[in-house]
Amino acid sequence: MHRSAPRLSRILACAAVPVMLVAVGCSSDSGSDGKKNAGSSPSGSASAKPSEPTVEPAKFSDLPDPCGAIGKKTVEDLVPDAKKKGGTAGQSSDLSARGSCSWNGLDDKGLKGSQYRWLDVGLTRFDSDQALGSGAERATADYTKQIAKAKAAEGATKVAAEATAGIGEEATVVTYGLSKTDEDFEYATVVARTGNVVVTLTYNGAGFAGGKKPSSADMVEGAQKAVKEAIGAVEKTAEATPPAKGEDKDADKGTEKAGDDGTKDSADSGDEDSPKEKAKATPKS
Repeated sequence: MHRSAPRLSRILACAAVPVMLVAVGCSSDSGSDGKKNAGSSPSGSASAKPSEPTVEPAKFSDLPDPCGAIGKKTVEDLVPDAKKKGGTAGQSSDLSARGSCSWNGLDDKGLKGSQYRWLDVGLTRFDSDQALGSGAERATADYTKQIAKAKAAEGATKVAAEATAGIGEEATVVTYGLSKTDEDFEYATVVARTGNVVVTLTYNGAGFAGGKKPSSADMVEGAQKAVKEAIGAVEKTAEATPPAKGEDKDADKGTEKAGDDGTKDSADSGDEDSPKEKAKATPKS
């Protein structure tokens, strides 16, 4: 009985050996993993990527009232007997990004015929955007787009385009003729840019009931006078401060112009009486 006790102790001691080895093995593995984890910590985090250069802030952060962008005297001179002296504003979901206004009228001269005139101005502002570019760059792209659009007017004849100085930072005059409602219209469209704002102005007219068709030179002169006032209104009333950080009012969405960009502004527009029908009215005594 006394000899069995030492033997039992030796058995228990041998049985404990594998447990210790396992424990040692686990401890060794843990240390190895710890070293691996320490060694695998991203060394690249210490050297951050260089930040992208910020775009130039937009010059203008607002637009003037388009119907007030052209002086009343100028409207009276260019559109005699305008149906709405204050103009017809176009629909817009954001007047700080896009706005437009139009005027039209028929000056009935009795037996001497009648003169129809249409004037339309559109203002479009672009914000600076890190992904899309500066407001000025986006406006320059739209400026080119609007010139191409004017030159591609459906049914236009004798189309000509010429850069003109003294209007904003850049401006182009597009002229052409267009026959509609059995009358010959003369068109002058001026596209101008100042900073991050594009102004597109169309002036056209025709003679009715024997009235003489206006000359292209007269249309250009009138259009240039009006667009200079519109550019001046932008530079005077728009806030020349950068927009709020992160602001991105996309001027290409959610807006509509009054009329049809000056290309469908003939006698049969909207709620207006046809200039041709007015011209057929009883002559003034």
